[in-house]
Amino acid sequence: MRILGISTLHDSSVAIIDNGKLEFFCKEERLSRKKRDKYPILALEQALKKAKGKIDIVVISSPTYKAEDNKYIEITVLKKINVPIVRLCNEHHLCHASLAFYNSGFKESLSCIIDRNGSLINGLRESETIFTSKYPCVFKPIYKTYWTLNNGVNNDVQNQKNLTELMKPYPDCEVYADSSMNITKVYETATTLIGQDALENGKTMGLSAYGKDKKYVSLFTDNRPNSNIYHHEEDYNQQTILKEHLHKKINNLTEKQYEFYADHAFQVQKQTQEQVLKLIKRYVKKTGIKNVCLSGGYALNVVTNEYLVKNLPDVNFYFEPLADDSGNSIGAALLIYYNETRNTYKNKKNPLINTFFNNTKHKINVDGQNISSKQIASHLSNGKIVAVYNGVAEAGPRALGNRSILFDPRNKDAKKIINKVKRREWYRPFAVSILESFFTSYFVTHKLKKAPFMTLSFQVKNNKIPGVVHVDNSCRVQTVSKEDGYFFDLLKEFNLITKIPALLNTSFNLAGEPLIETPKQAINCFYKSGIDILWFPEIKKGLIK
Repeated sequence: MRILGISTLHDSSVAIIDNGKLEFFCKEERLSRKKRDKYPILALEQALKKAKGKIDIVVISSPTYKAEDNKYIEITVLKKINVPIVRLCNEHHLCHASLAFYNSGFKESLSCIIDRNGSLINGLRESETIFTSKYPCVFKPIYKTYWTLNNGVNNDVQNQKNLTELMKPYPDCEVYADSSMNITKVYETATTLIGQDALENGKTMGLSAYGKDKKYVSLFTDNRPNSNIYHHEEDYNQQTILKEHLHKKINNLTEKQYEFYADHAFQVQKQTQEQVLKLIKRYVKKTGIKNVCLSGGYALNVVTNEYLVKNLPDVNFYFEPLADDSGNSIGAALLIYYNETRNTYKNKKNPLINTFFNNTKHKINVDGQNISSKQIASHLSNGKIVAVYNGVAEAGPRALGNRSILFDPRNKDAKKIINKVKRREWYRPFAVSILESFFTSYFVTHKLKKAPFMTLSFQVKNNKIPGVVHVDNSCRVQTVSKEDGYFFDLLKEFNLITKIPALLNTSFNLAGEPLIETPKQAINCFYKSGIDILWFPEIKKGLIK
């Protein structure tokens, strides 16, 4: 059975699942070069070209299904391929839960979805959901919250009544309807405060480390968001901002003017992660289930993820690498597959563990110099900035070695140097890739043996890699093993030269641009940036300025 999954709206993507395995995946932005592009036209065209057989079912994942938003799919694609079955999956959180659970390798788990905007129901949007999840396709909600604009069509009492009626099939589910807020939108107030789009909360996470922990207004009351200190802008994204009497937002955050903004960022990080911990702790205790999957946009918060692992040592966590909406094309397709086939759990390992990459491989035709891993390691040890184009691109937001910019982590000025090259904000830190066997020697790992997808940060044990250590002594980590091919060899060579088994690793793109997809894009980015070397490990060639 071959299922085509389509995720619309921001971070749109297309996936093909063939008999439970990922056959194709691509985010639209990689092809259109429009960050967070919501119309996956080019990705659909690629998917249909790459499909290895007939498409049996098409499923569209859309939190707000509007005819005008999806008309292009129905007219330009689906009618042309004459698929007999087209389904709509407008249960946004369910698609997130499906992807995380089926990727986790757990037989049974809690699936915790913490999101900004989920599905729209009676003027309300999903905020947080916890499911009990088990094979073949059993997702039972046991906790749900919704939010609406302050001037929503219903009042809180009516909202609660409507939702109670909706959740009647799930009598054990606790359901709440808050007037205006959720955990992610509380976090969003720090992001909009510094003039960033509501979907750029990763920037706030970096800034939060510069804040100070001091007496501050409570952002939550009785474990619910304190709606009295926020309001919504009436724009397309319905962004959440602090009320004007507290402070106006800023559009140019400088190193001389950041304290207020960093302090608020610190508090949203601290107080939201405390709420997430309380929520998970409560339902682990209530259900006795100690396997927990996290997804939804907030699950990309590596600081919170480490906080959870540290404070719940008896819980087995899986943090979904494709936690943003781009993964919902896969999640929706997997949901349909397991529901149709009723297949039971068979694999102990993550069935998609090696497929977190875009499946479109591009031919490399570069007339460059012959360069080996040993030579690249030498260049890196001498302070050169190296961009890597290898194989197929990573599917998610983290560069794992296939589309990476690499640098020597021993350089204490690495953050300043690479932020300038990438044209990023001064306060944003960089991740590290380290040989798995050295992981516990360099980081406080809370008994974890590996962290292959950069989904957690860790405290650093020594001063050997100052270039990747953030101001709070933390670092986002990717552990690298033999399965990672050339990247493993490169790190070994760098370790032989420097006695450091690690490299600064950031995504191969410039600020505001999607990850590099094609060789042509890679070459263009190389020549318009301060990158010194562009390396193609597959053909052992590169371009040197």
